[in-house]
Amino acid sequence: MSNEAQELPRWDMTNVYPGIDSPEYEQAFQRLETKTRELEKFIENNHIDPEQPTTGLDSAELAVLIAELINRINASLRLAVTMEAYLSGFVTTDSRDTQAQKALSVIEQIFVRLTQQETLFQAWIGAQVDRLPHVIGHNEVVKQHAFILNEAAEQSRYLMSSAEENLAAELNLSGAFAWQKLQGVITSQLSWDIEDEKGETKKLPMTAIINLRSHSEEVMRRRGYEAEIAAWGSVENQVAACFNGVKGAVGVLDRRRGRRDSLHTTIDQARMDQETLDAMLGAMKNSLPMFRKYYKSKARKLGKESLPWWDIFAPTGKSESSFSYPEAQGYVLEVFAKFTPDLAVFAQKAFDNNWIDVGPREGKRVGAFCMGLPQVEESRVLLNFEGNLDWVFTLAHELGHAYHNEQLIGRTILQRDTPFTLAEMASTLCETIVTQEAINNAAGPEEELAILETSLIGESQVVVDIYSRYLFEKEVFERRAVSELSAEDFNTIMEESQKTAYGDGLDEDYLHKYMWTWKPHYYRPGLSFYNYPYAFGLLFGTGLYAVYKERGVDFIPQYKDLLSSTGLGTAAELAARFDIDLHSSEFWQGSLDQIGKKIERYIAL
Repeated sequence: MSNEAQELPRWDMTNVYPGIDSPEYEQAFQRLETKTRELEKFIENNHIDPEQPTTGLDSAELAVLIAELINRINASLRLAVTMEAYLSGFVTTDSRDTQAQKALSVIEQIFVRLTQQETLFQAWIGAQVDRLPHVIGHNEVVKQHAFILNEAAEQSRYLMSSAEENLAAELNLSGAFAWQKLQGVITSQLSWDIEDEKGETKKLPMTAIINLRSHSEEVMRRRGYEAEIAAWGSVENQVAACFNGVKGAVGVLDRRRGRRDSLHTTIDQARMDQETLDAMLGAMKNSLPMFRKYYKSKARKLGKESLPWWDIFAPTGKSESSFSYPEAQGYVLEVFAKFTPDLAVFAQKAFDNNWIDVGPREGKRVGAFCMGLPQVEESRVLLNFEGNLDWVFTLAHELGHAYHNEQLIGRTILQRDTPFTLAEMASTLCETIVTQEAINNAAGPEEELAILETSLIGESQVVVDIYSRYLFEKEVFERRAVSELSAEDFNTIMEESQKTAYGDGLDEDYLHKYMWTWKPHYYRPGLSFYNYPYAFGLLFGTGLYAVYKERGVDFIPQYKDLLSSTGLGTAAELAARFDIDLHSSEFWQGSLDQIGKKIERYIAL
């Protein structure tokens, strides 16, 4: 790992709390403990029990009680979410930080208690479902949370008994969530020997090895691929145990809650319906031959008959677009300002205040993400930045998430609960405007090809690879309901899913059977199928970009209002604001057609 990577900016958390052992953190923890205890007492004293529907209160009195509960839940969650994110800032950048790990486990215990109270509240609201229409108009707080209350009442049908839900919440910490943590520790602390360009063998963290996938030299891309296969193979049995633990627990709970399957759970979490998912997946499936044409063309440009996995991310064309991190910042700011000045002002604030942890290093989580800190109304972004255009696009993507968080300021925590489909909307749009700007300003055919390549790599991953991941996870859940799966089982399912999605676009002798080991998305007990939301975000964002190109600056206020409202409506309701019908296969196909135009141009160059 280069000295430059070591010197790249790291995020600053000191304005949240000066340190884990600081008096400010301890005071915040005591406030959280007090708020949680008071919430528990309030629920007990007011007999918030789904088995005892409130009949002694008139509508106005019931509205006051519900409003007080909402206020107390929001206050507790606002502090708890902030403290969890603060501690995650240490754990995700250094998985060997035992102090942060221990402190996070304490906060997680409090989250269990809050989850238990939220679940009790949800079940109780479900018992009041017939009274809700009469109650909502009696109190402004209740009125502002009407969507959340109606959704809670609807989803309460999928709850076990209060005793069972309480037990499940407590066991989760030493069950599915413990398996998730273990997967994170194993994958973030793994390093492997690899020969560099000079013929010297070095031990690199997996974050750095994964970044070799876009190296300009094939020999390094192949060494990176081979190092990955060897490294993930060395821990496959341990990670398979984690996978079995997470999916086994999730499957049992979904069945006990009366769900059709675990996909059903995620559709409701996404605030969409099966018809929307089917329309989107159908369009994605129909587009696969188009993407295979892209892969075949790429193979020819690289002088090959077929494309091995290590060349999926290979650059083509010629571009001077290598970026230092300051250059990447400047480029993103310039493009953001053309979209709307306040987006550039916001990004500058993130840069100036060290909201971003930039470079790869040992113990740091792979990939990129953004998290919110609601107590200070800020975000933090994790990158594993390398000086290429792909990471510039990723920077824009993650800043889009942070900008979305900025638009949610003024909303309560319950009102900010954005489904992951809509959570990818702002990030995708920000990435799209930066990508399109790069294409439009290409210096010539070779640079245009290089930029198109970078764009199509990302879009093909979000359509083709995401489709393979969806197929993979679906089969894993089906087979895990019958028995545990071995590492070899997971490998086989992954390769078969990749063959179905990529088809003859890739060399079947060189796929990546270990993709399941390191993608953290598979190991989230609270969110299964964290794959199709990315496709939703890309294709919905592409559709919104078309609206922006049509309406110009008039689009911006409506767009910002949409971002502010993502916790207050279903995906279909929010899309309808822009005359978008998510049930229509034509909408999804229209977005894919925009990618198809890039592919045709790529092939022609």
